[in-house]
Amino acid sequence: MRIRLEKSKCEGHAQCCAVDPKLFPIDDSGYSILEEHHVEPEDEQLTREGAASCPEMALIIEDD
Repeated sequence: MRIRLEKSKCEGHAQCCAVDPKLFPIDDSGYSILEEHHVEPEDEQLTREGAASCPEMALIIEDD
């Protein structure tokens, strides 16, 4: 599983960060600074929850 951010969609709600700040880092203005990456198996559930929490649907999950 991979996750990526569509930066143009992020509005800085920081709902993803509220799920897990380690998995979903934000900048000082509240915008996501997530870099596209492979998700470790132990982080998959929280990653799905964080992506689902985004009201702008800016976090895209790609299953392997």
